[in-house]
Amino acid sequence: MTLGGRAIAYTARAGTSVVRDDAGDEIARVFTVSYSADGADPRTRPVTFLWNGGPGSSTMWLHMGSYAPVHVAVPSNATAPAPGTPLVPNPESLIDVSDLVFIDAIGTGYSQITGKGTPKTFFGIDEDAKAYDTIIRDWTTQNGRWASPKFLFGESYGTMRAAVVVDRLQRDGMAINGVVLVSSALDYNVFDNGQAPGEDYGYIGFLPTEAAVAWYHHKVPGNPPDLARFVEEVRAYAIGPYADALTRGDTIDSATRRGVVAKLHAYTGLDEAYIERANMRIDPSRFEQVLLGDAGVVTGRLDGRYRGPTLDRTNDSTTYDATSDDLLTDAFVGAFSRYVRDELGFKVDRPYLGTNYPVVGRDWNFRRTRSIVAPSGAADLREAMTKNPYLRVFAANGYYDLATPFFGTEYTLGHLGLDPSLRSHVEYGFYPSGHMIYLHDESRRALKADLVRFYGEAAGR
Repeated sequence: MTLGGRAIAYTARAGTSVVRDDAGDEIARVFTVSYSADGADPRTRPVTFLWNGGPGSSTMWLHMGSYAPVHVAVPSNATAPAPGTPLVPNPESLIDVSDLVFIDAIGTGYSQITGKGTPKTFFGIDEDAKAYDTIIRDWTTQNGRWASPKFLFGESYGTMRAAVVVDRLQRDGMAINGVVLVSSALDYNVFDNGQAPGEDYGYIGFLPTEAAVAWYHHKVPGNPPDLARFVEEVRAYAIGPYADALTRGDTIDSATRRGVVAKLHAYTGLDEAYIERANMRIDPSRFEQVLLGDAGVVTGRLDGRYRGPTLDRTNDSTTYDATSDDLLTDAFVGAFSRYVRDELGFKVDRPYLGTNYPVVGRDWNFRRTRSIVAPSGAADLREAMTKNPYLRVFAANGYYDLATPFFGTEYTLGHLGLDPSLRSHVEYGFYPSGHMIYLHDESRRALKADLVRFYGEAAGR
């Protein structure tokens, strides 16, 4: 392919490889697709291992949507793709910067449990990380890439995986140059998890995203012209007066309460009476239902730019995600199924499992070392960065992501407790898109430019 006027010859390889336990017995077969530039020096050519999350998602989203040499031509304007949406050459592919290895989690895609493997072997935070540690080290050995600069690239729950895997890899003797976190799910305390009274962390984290989505749909009074400046103001309010008000609980005075209600109305456009009934705590799933509710419309969860008809106007929360509707999933599964068989020549007599949440998610073990707190990979990332002072992290965020809020990511990464000399090794990018940043053409281009710079820094070039 040609990128930026430069012709790049590359080889694509699709196939499964055996995963073995410590006794050498087969426990799984993992499916990967790798892209490597022909004739490149493996001592200096970076290699990136990429995956999505779920748990229970294959890596078709990153593979077919982000930075492979081809991608699905999804409309950039937050409308559903038509059935049979084609694959096209990807002018933002990362193949000009790094070799790419897309890995499907076991139980998804064409990766499956085999031999002596069981769901308990793989379906858990630390169990999954152990498998990926093995997969990456085996691939690196088989392909002679131990000298190459190495990067991990995870999206959504895949960022939790990246944080745990990078620490584990480094303890097993493989130093990593950089970690890319897209739409981070590092700390589940900040998510919409049905918080009990007094657990206000999530409401603070979601407020700037809710304000950004309201701004996009022209629901913010006064219609501020600059999204980034508007969001910065909401950030300051969320971590300051809003957080202070929520921590007061039932002791908050009426004047302060009225001021908070008015400010939330100014930032989200929601009716003050609704905000009052919600006790100043705007649940994101309810926000998706109520923001455009008067028009019988809901917003997307993964991407608040998307709109869809309300299925039940009497509900207080949405009953589906207008982003990841059947057509978007069909576009990716269909395109990948055609591509892997017709272009890459990998043919098996079973369907590709783009998602497998009912099986993988049902059995997933979120508990770690007997902990009963919400799962977090922040401590793993801190340990990896502390022990490897060359490791750099880039966190990419969509302003309209109502699944993993960008301010929650900033809060988590801003509280790693890093030595001052390492704090500059955490960098951020913010884009006018949602959870899958690459579904928006402008954002995909901007993120590519940021990644080129980041890879140069992390690889020491």
